[in-house]
Amino acid sequence: MWHTMPGQFYGLRAEMSIWASPNIENSQESGASIQIYCQDRGHYSLIQAGFHISPSLYHNRDIRFFTYWTDSRSKGCYNLQCGGFVPASGAKLVPGQAIAPPSIYGIQDHYIRLSLNKDPNSGDWVVYRHDLETPSFLGHFPKELCPETPRIQALTGFVNYLKNAHGPPMGSGHLPDYNEKKSAYFNHIKKYNSKGQAFDPRYTGMVKLVDRKDCYDANDLFLEFKKGYTFNYGGPGGCIG
Repeated sequence: MWHTMPGQFYGLRAEMSIWASPNIENSQESGASIQIYCQDRGHYSLIQAGFHISPSLYHNRDIRFFTYWTDSRSKGCYNLQCGGFVPASGAKLVPGQAIAPPSIYGIQDHYIRLSLNKDPNSGDWVVYRHDLETPSFLGHFPKELCPETPRIQALTGFVNYLKNAHGPPMGSGHLPDYNEKKSAYFNHIKKYNSKGQAFDPRYTGMVKLVDRKDCYDANDLFLEFKKGYTFNYGGPGGCIG
């Protein structure tokens, strides 16, 4: 991931490449998301929106849009399993809905552009899809789930698997190589200010975190003419522990 240090932040937007994982096992998960981590006097909460492949949750290997929230007082939940995320009426994408088509390695890339930011009027954390003809409001996390406290926000590629088992591929299943047709990416990265306006992350520091560099990696956050602020990430399956 690339993440901020704790501070008063108001959301992120990014174009996220979509990759399938047809051989992922039932006990594994692989995906990417925008995360907002909120601290509150020794307690924390986390809200996120993105896409993933999770056979244990959906009983298939489709790529699906998901939302998630948790805090230090509960187990949390995906999608609409609890009262965390509130979907918009007539939304063009709802939590748990399949996304297609996936990218094809070396041939074609496909993406979804999402934002998760604090609405300056309601105070809720709103989720929009931006890769359609006009931005589509998908729903919101109530403001109580992430109040006015120090926040860390992150763009994250992730995998989950059982302890001491083999890990699944992350992203395209290849280490980052700056090629959008071969490596998973976050492109056109934007931050939001308190007025709900998006801006480049140029003057606000972000930190790279790779917790299993022996298996997966991410390259530097950099500015490219056609991609805006961007970075690539991912790695092959087979990571143990």
